[in-house]
Amino acid sequence: MAAQPEQQDAEVTTTNPVKRIRWATHRATGQKADTKRQSLKERLHRRIGSGEKKRDSLGKEGGPLEHADVESSEADSEEQDSGRRVYFNVPLPAHERDEEGHPTAHYSRNKIRTAKYTPLSFIPKNLWFQFHNIANVYFLFIIILGIFQIFGASNPALNAVPLIVILVVTGVKDAVEDWRRGTLDDEMNNAPVHRLIEFNNVNTAEDTVSLWRRFKKANSRGIALIWKSMQRSKAGKGKGGSDADAEVKSRPSIDTRRASVISQRSSYFPGDRGANGEEGIQMTPVPSPLPGQSPPTDALNIGGHTHIKEGDQARVAGTQHVSTQKFYGSVLNPFKSVPDKARFKKDAWKNVQVGDFVRLYNDEEVPADIVVLSTSSDDGACYVETKNLDGETNLKVRNALHCTRGVKHARHCERSEFVIESEGPHSNLYAYSAAIRWKQHDPKDASVEAYDMAEPISINNLLLRGSQLRNTEWALGVVVFTGEETRIMINSGITPSKRAKITKDLNWNVVYNFIVLALMCLVSGVVLGVFWAKPDTSHAFFEFGSYGNGNAATDGVIAFWAAVILFQNLVPISLYITLEIIRTLQAFFIYSDVLMYYEKIDYPCTPKSWNISDDVGQIEYIFSDKTGTLTQNVMEFKKCTVNGVPYGEAYTEAQAGMQRRQGIDVEEEGARAREQIQRDRVRMLEGIRKLHDNPYLRDEDLTFVAPDYVDDLSAASGPEQKLANERFMLALALCHTVITERTPGDPPKIDFKAQSPDEAALVATARDVGFTLVGREDDRLVLNVMGQERRYQVLNTLEFNSTRKRMSAIIRMPDGKIILFCKGADSMIYSRLIPGQQRQLRDTTGEHLEMFAREGLRTLCIAEKQISEEEYQTWSKDYDLAANSVAGREEKLEEVSDRIENELWLIGGTAIEDRLQDGVPDAISLLGKAGIKLWVLTGDKVETAINIGFSCNLLDNDMDLIVFKVEDESLATAEALLDEKLKLFNMTGSQEELDAAQDNHEPPAPTHAIIIDGDSLKLVLDDSIRRKFLLLCKQCRSVLCCRVSPSQKAAVVNMVKTMLDCLTLAIGDGANDVAMIQEAHVGVGIAGVEGRAAVMSSDYAIGQFRFLTRLVLVHGRWSYRRLAETIANFFYKNIVWTFSLFWYQIYTNFDSQYIFDYSYIVMFNLAFTSLPVILMGVLDQDVDDMVSLAVPQLYRRGIERKEWTQPKFWGYMGDGVYQSAISFFCVYLLFSPANFVTENGLDLGELKRMGIVVATIAVFVANLYVLFNTYRWDWLTVLIVVISTLLIWAWTGIYTSFTSSAQFYKGGAEVYGSLTFWAVLLVASIMCLLPRFLVKATQKIYFPLDVDIIREQVKQGKFDYLRQTDSYIPPPPPEKINSATSSEPKYKAAEIQAGDDDMRPIYPPSVAPTSTTHNPRSQNGSNSTDYTFRRSMEGIPPHRISLDRPRPSFDRARMSMDRVRPSYEASNDFTSAAMLTRLESSQSQNRNSIPAPSSPQSGHLGSRLRNAFRRPTVTREEAPDLDNQPPGSPPRSPPR
Repeated sequence: MAAQPEQQDAEVTTTNPVKRIRWATHRATGQKADTKRQSLKERLHRRIGSGEKKRDSLGKEGGPLEHADVESSEADSEEQDSGRRVYFNVPLPAHERDEEGHPTAHYSRNKIRTAKYTPLSFIPKNLWFQFHNIANVYFLFIIILGIFQIFGASNPALNAVPLIVILVVTGVKDAVEDWRRGTLDDEMNNAPVHRLIEFNNVNTAEDTVSLWRRFKKANSRGIALIWKSMQRSKAGKGKGGSDADAEVKSRPSIDTRRASVISQRSSYFPGDRGANGEEGIQMTPVPSPLPGQSPPTDALNIGGHTHIKEGDQARVAGTQHVSTQKFYGSVLNPFKSVPDKARFKKDAWKNVQVGDFVRLYNDEEVPADIVVLSTSSDDGACYVETKNLDGETNLKVRNALHCTRGVKHARHCERSEFVIESEGPHSNLYAYSAAIRWKQHDPKDASVEAYDMAEPISINNLLLRGSQLRNTEWALGVVVFTGEETRIMINSGITPSKRAKITKDLNWNVVYNFIVLALMCLVSGVVLGVFWAKPDTSHAFFEFGSYGNGNAATDGVIAFWAAVILFQNLVPISLYITLEIIRTLQAFFIYSDVLMYYEKIDYPCTPKSWNISDDVGQIEYIFSDKTGTLTQNVMEFKKCTVNGVPYGEAYTEAQAGMQRRQGIDVEEEGARAREQIQRDRVRMLEGIRKLHDNPYLRDEDLTFVAPDYVDDLSAASGPEQKLANERFMLALALCHTVITERTPGDPPKIDFKAQSPDEAALVATARDVGFTLVGREDDRLVLNVMGQERRYQVLNTLEFNSTRKRMSAIIRMPDGKIILFCKGADSMIYSRLIPGQQRQLRDTTGEHLEMFAREGLRTLCIAEKQISEEEYQTWSKDYDLAANSVAGREEKLEEVSDRIENELWLIGGTAIEDRLQDGVPDAISLLGKAGIKLWVLTGDKVETAINIGFSCNLLDNDMDLIVFKVEDESLATAEALLDEKLKLFNMTGSQEELDAAQDNHEPPAPTHAIIIDGDSLKLVLDDSIRRKFLLLCKQCRSVLCCRVSPSQKAAVVNMVKTMLDCLTLAIGDGANDVAMIQEAHVGVGIAGVEGRAAVMSSDYAIGQFRFLTRLVLVHGRWSYRRLAETIANFFYKNIVWTFSLFWYQIYTNFDSQYIFDYSYIVMFNLAFTSLPVILMGVLDQDVDDMVSLAVPQLYRRGIERKEWTQPKFWGYMGDGVYQSAISFFCVYLLFSPANFVTENGLDLGELKRMGIVVATIAVFVANLYVLFNTYRWDWLTVLIVVISTLLIWAWTGIYTSFTSSAQFYKGGAEVYGSLTFWAVLLVASIMCLLPRFLVKATQKIYFPLDVDIIREQVKQGKFDYLRQTDSYIPPPPPEKINSATSSEPKYKAAEIQAGDDDMRPIYPPSVAPTSTTHNPRSQNGSNSTDYTFRRSMEGIPPHRISLDRPRPSFDRARMSMDRVRPSYEASNDFTSAAMLTRLESSQSQNRNSIPAPSSPQSGHLGSRLRNAFRRPTVTREEAPDLDNQPPGSPPRSPPR
């Protein structure tokens, strides 16, 4: 039954670009099985390594224009094999077969196995894995020693209990997890897919199953059968229902899932399905709808929206366009005779093999890596969701090959003959190179000889295993990779394991304890051996001889190992288990923190690595991406420059920052500017409606406010400017890879989905001013230009990557001309302009772009080129050859593209704003106060990054900006420049200085910041000079690295991590940040617009940058301090216990006699003292979260790592030894006079009863000591300490009440009933704890730490104001606010010589001294930061006000820009305008011998001043005639 149009609230029309990666909004509701599938993907732990090279290959499919990285999109050559050839209905050549005729190529099975164990292998394998843990090995060793009676262990069985408990609990947990994994494996391996059967796949031979595999399978099936029968019997008692029903509910079958589609298209499958739906089904092509149908009857109703493929839409009457169509050929052999037996039948995933034909339906998961042959859409497009692969939730569009779009039936599959030449399997999700080759037959004449044809296959034609087909009725493809060789399996488990620094340090402390244990055992062995060897002592009368028969050496060895058992608790192996529990609970509390929950995307702070929470409390360096991390990655088109005329009104955050530094009241100025912009917005909307009533314009979506642009579109400034403005918007509407999504209504709604937010913003702006991309028809773009519908044929799209930094579209215009439109980074476009042309326009446009960048806007240049038919045809052949190659395709395409992207004609430039996230400036300021150094590593240009730096408090007006740029790209120049800058700080860059820097964790004074670009960074990261660069950076408060690639980001992190003794954190949101995130000690991913690749590779995932402050300054600091205190207390309590035993050995000749009952030994760490330290590690707080944020300086103890130090370790060890001596000798002195007699006359001076007293004192003191060291005493903490302490009384009382306690019988009642016990408990406890109390009291009164002072102030109520504040980042205490407003200079600058032009704060435009902003380091006069050129220009107005029409935003920026010194600007490439002057036409000149006229140095400045009075427009006589020029000739440049 067809979908009824009237049932739809709205229909969504989705268009698809040709031959491109494409995205669409996902409106389909998920199914229950999705969660299971996703769980499996997340838990795949593959065995194919997870090395650095694989991680580096993680790229980004599209990414913002400035941020993708070519290294990210190239497969690692070391991971690839020599490739493969897959044959379809073509006999295998002789060299591909062995002697028996079987294929020599062996491909991985499609059956996957993520479970570690089988029922046969579980016990031995699990024990093998568990005994990789050194703690378990140690426990086992002690148990084995105890088995031998010779070593004196009183109860070996009891000794084994803790280890058995640990092994069993861990084994059960592993078994449950692995059972689930195995169940999911089975579910996935047996998932249904429609595979072509009765078809000869020549690529694979039959799989042989060995006898051992059959035996394992039989065991697994048997156990599974028993389990299912048990489940069935349970289910039968409760409710009816068969397994089949349960299976259907847990995972809907293909039939169930396809019901909605089949019901609509029932006529497509006549008589093909039996009762079970297992009959073979021929694929029937989708009929085209008749003209006028809307929506078509085959529209998909998914999630309440009707999705229509553009290719299926009705064509509008009267808009036919005749254009030359490229012949792609067909793989079908029309003259081949076939048996017509092949059909598609439902089969299991595990049976899919390389070379199989498979078909997929909507919402089905892709079972292997598949090349798409055809789809239900006329243009061969299908949508896939790849969230299981890369975490990105946007739908991507994949295209069928042109030559296979006729393969739609099963019989077509039999008639097709082709070979796919493919590269080998590798880990890169974003790149694939292959080619399909076939013999092209003449369908009308069988006698014509067939000829070879080929078509390239890219990632756009590949469906990866794990992705899901969405919004597409069906797709047919062939399998090229299966099982272990699919991308999802190769990429599984790529996140490297990280270990906390405190854990690494802890290993040494455990080693020290081993040494102490060895010494104690050695003493025992020597003393016992020597003593028993003496013949003249009384032991001969009382003992029956030793095990060694008086041999000193033998007795000594036996005593040594007996002592190992006795003192086993000295080595705190159980500490590792305790730390795991604590870190797990810490991770849970981080996850549960509602103040780090981002409601907009329903995302809490999610710990991915649970074992490094304490590292987060010791971070000294944070490395941050900019776009999407500090900014929102939501792009808004704000300004542009067309033909030398600037347009657009905006008040950006960077502009506000500039004015704030000039002493302007930003609130007042901002309100005035926004009011002006709102008035202009109303004017612009009126102008647009008057010019053309654009039905696609939604008033609230308009971001480009430029009423003068609309005026010029209506020829207010003459037809020349009108032509230029139209051409500019046409370029924006045509040069892209955007897809449209249209929801009809009144007015109709068109949204754009693009690979990067920048691109969508450009196309949306063109729509708003009347150049609307309506959709696509095959290879044509349909535009509505001012109400008139036009069609433009897309001949080629040359895609963007971070090396090219540009993209081009070659378009056949409606009049038949071929135009190349190119957009990209200004440096790239300027270097490819026509030499010697458009001189004035270049200067003006460069100035405008620089001004835009200073306002914090992201800029692009737009250019075009007319191409003759002959030139295009010649180039197109070369392009096709490059595209068809499998090896080196990317390099060949780059070379061919570079040939045509030159001699361009400049049209203009764009400026897009990427606003800062909420709270970023405050967050960065807070992190800075905490002593953390923040480095920004971005792909943006220098000016944009710097202005964002000022906007977000990374830079301030008191800083001198060191701009590091190496002109000639030589190491010698870079080193000389480094030496020059280091002299400012009286440094030479020596190893001694680096050694000193490693111990200095103080933040540098905020007097300097360094800015460096990617080319210079590549040089300074060289091993020979990077030490100097690092030392220079360490003297600067802020570091900005611009134009950097992902690998450079990781290299910078690695440099700091390895060369400085500090901990690092990297934070980013895109795939280009993955390498950096995995390189740092702690990686944080932001769940944002750019997908979830960063989140999937991170240790912590958050929703917004501001949450980082809470993660680091609150949870990180708490975790580090808690763990440091917990570890120290754990060592202490074990020392108290073990040395109590040791002191007793003095009186037994060290024969390893137990003073305690053996149950005490086992229970001490298990029950009596375990909970208080765990609670300390989980819940203790010195100050609460708001105070931690209000006083971020408390974090500095973590940076300096003062919470866990070796002196602290030995201090606690010494305290433990002292308290153990008190615990034992107080009791010894009590019993030594032999007068410990009870009222009934019985003596308590017996070994076990004495042990009760010693053990009770030790437990009581140890728990009280932990409470002493706990900052926060709440009811839960006190309750747990009390309960844990009372446990020893309870255990002793209960255990000694039974005769099974033997010698211990009635001991509890007798000892605890004695007043002497309570007296000695009181005295010993006071003596034990008094020294610690005195030390802590003295320290807090006379030598208080920062936290002690703050805690006192909290008690005094000085932080009560925090209860009334709702701000995410609370304000500091009032005293600090008052002191912060002092006008005194805070820091002394580095020595700067007069006339040193580079070292003054010149950028962003420095501020003339005012009453409120005066830089005490600057001198008014020749060295002032004022605009020195202004003095000689007295007749010129002080600011360049636009004279012809009001442009408030332009004038605001211009006024700020005027303050830059021209001497610097003319001599340095730091500014965009100066850099572009040097780069102009460099690429085009390399290809053309025409020399560009050189202009004098002063010409550039002169042009800037002339522009203050003359608005550059093109007159009618100067306008280039784009319509009547001979093909191939560049347009004439207007004389400037």
